[in-house]
Amino acid sequence: MGLILDQIEDQIECLEAFDLGSLEKNIAEKIELNKALMLRVHAVQHQATFHPVQNKMLYTALLHFKGKPAAK
Repeated sequence: MGLILDQIEDQIECLEAFDLGSLEKNIAEKIELNKALMLRVHAVQHQATFHPVQNKMLYTALLHFKGKPAAK
């Protein structure tokens, strides 16, 4: 039985929260978790929209992580 270990090259995380403080905390947690996988933030997109059912703003973020280049 062979064991193949491939490095993760790209990962995308989608986050949402009803307040900016919670969203910032979740982003920081995801960054720390992905550091352990040797991934770094490549791009961040964010958006705020009104949620009619909850009657408040919904904040979303899309984090794109890329793997660090392998040492040669």
